Amino acid sequence: MNDTVATYLAEYKRDHQHPVNKALHMVGIPTILVSLPVAIVSWRAGLGMFVAGWIFQFAGHAFEGKKPTFFRDPKFLFVGATWYVKRALAFVTGADLNDAR
Repeated sequence: MNDTVATYLAEYKRDHQHPVNKALHMVGIPTILVSLPVAIVSWRAGLGMFVAGWIFQFAGHAFEGKKPTFFRDPKFLFVGATWYVKRALAFVTGADLNDAR
């Protein structure tokens, strides 16, 4: 597999087609990301956010009917964060979301 970001994002997109899965990832991914610095201040709050974020992620995959992509390759943990940032920026800037899905 070609190790370019575009290739990873394309594979991630193929495994995340269901609209409920996408919506739950748009909540779960930032919750997980924000939980990390929060854990420095309050480990309980950070842990709670981290667990909640993963619940959203796995619930989304239940709708999708596919296992999380990072089960195949742990690099997809970072690809998911990249996907989220790309979609969020496209939403904020009004860019074509088709390129960010």
